[in-house]
Amino acid sequence: MPTLSPPSVDEPAGQHPGARLAAPVLPRLPVWPLVVMFGLVPLWWLAGAFYLGWSLLGAVLLALLLVRGRVPLPPGTGLWLLFLALVVVSATQLSSVGSLLAFGLRLGFYVTALVVGVYVYAVARQGIELSTLLVPICLFWFGLVVLGWLGVLAPRFEMSTPMEMLLPGGVSGNAYIQDLVRIAASEYSPRALNPIYRPSAPFPYTNNYGSAYAMTLPCVVAFVMLRRHGMLRWAVIASLPLSLAPAFLTLNRTMFVSLGAGLLVLGLRAARRGNVRVGASVVGVLLIGGLAALFIPVTELIGNRVESSDTNSDRFALYEEVLRRVAESPWLGYGAPATVDTISAPVPVGTQGQLWMVLFCHGVPALLFFLAWFALVAVICARARSAAGQWLAVVPVVCIVQIPFYGLASPNLAVAFFAVALTMSLVEREARPSGPALPHPPAAQSEVVA
Repeated sequence: MPTLSPPSVDEPAGQHPGARLAAPVLPRLPVWPLVVMFGLVPLWWLAGAFYLGWSLLGAVLLALLLVRGRVPLPPGTGLWLLFLALVVVSATQLSSVGSLLAFGLRLGFYVTALVVGVYVYAVARQGIELSTLLVPICLFWFGLVVLGWLGVLAPRFEMSTPMEMLLPGGVSGNAYIQDLVRIAASEYSPRALNPIYRPSAPFPYTNNYGSAYAMTLPCVVAFVMLRRHGMLRWAVIASLPLSLAPAFLTLNRTMFVSLGAGLLVLGLRAARRGNVRVGASVVGVLLIGGLAALFIPVTELIGNRVESSDTNSDRFALYEEVLRRVAESPWLGYGAPATVDTISAPVPVGTQGQLWMVLFCHGVPALLFFLAWFALVAVICARARSAAGQWLAVVPVVCIVQIPFYGLASPNLAVAFFAVALTMSLVEREARPSGPALPHPPAAQSEVVA
């Protein structure tokens, strides 16, 4: 139905005042809930609530969306909803009631990521300055840097948390839950011949730290390009070289590969489009990383770690077991990871990579919808023309490289959705010749009435 203009103060004589109706004014969504969610991560970590409370923070965003009453949905939402539906149905395959807690936690991460994406997309379409919308991610980045340095300077730091003390013994005694609510500054493998402490805070696992770092770095560079002045901009610039020590000392090979793939794609797009500013920024990031590598022998450290552990053989054994067992339940999977006697690694089958987790836990169709969402948004985001937009557009590329090796059923998935939603809104702004302000689209096409 077409939107009617509000009544004029100079209505022609004789025209009924009700002949023209005012368009309903939708409440503006605030940015502060995103600041609370992403910017206070060190506080949630200290409370032991970073993982267990993440979906509750997402529920606040959902409530605000419902109160607003009319929600624009970003492209690809249908694919993700189909994925979520299959995840829910796969719960019928759970072998025990005890698996429900971990299943619900993972489902919460999937749902919360979508809610964050929809919220960011809706806020961006209100015409807000995009650098302002990136502030929560910048604060999240500062948390990564500060807690990463805690892992460097005090690698043995660990402590109980209020959340751990509040949980019933039967819940907090679960090995997976224990990892989430008892905090530590770093992670090390007791099975390694020469254990190496690798920064991990605010995450329980250092791979999650590497995943978040590779996703967030393009966002903060985009912020620097969008915000031309101010203390926050200079703080972000100063934090970039400071972030390299904890990032390098995670020794995350996939972090380097995924970020390298993102920079390669970014450089190729900049060369094809003749964007000197983007190309110069890529060279600058590579130079800073190269200089840091002169002082941090990361290649040697990674080589020593690989030689003193059998993580590669464990991973491949887990992958083979997933492929063998998924043939017995290809449509809905098994609902949750499972431990089998044939695997030497102390981790369940269906972990060690999001691809394998979705395939094993939720089946082949769920994996296809999961991958289709990332492929679709990568194509859409690639249309960004501005320098900041091109940096943001590599986030789904980074995620696609990480999917076979890193688990994304964590708060990191919300970071990816945040960046993707912001990039898609920027693509829409750039496609409109009239300027950055976007009108509310017709409800029948891209809105859902709450």
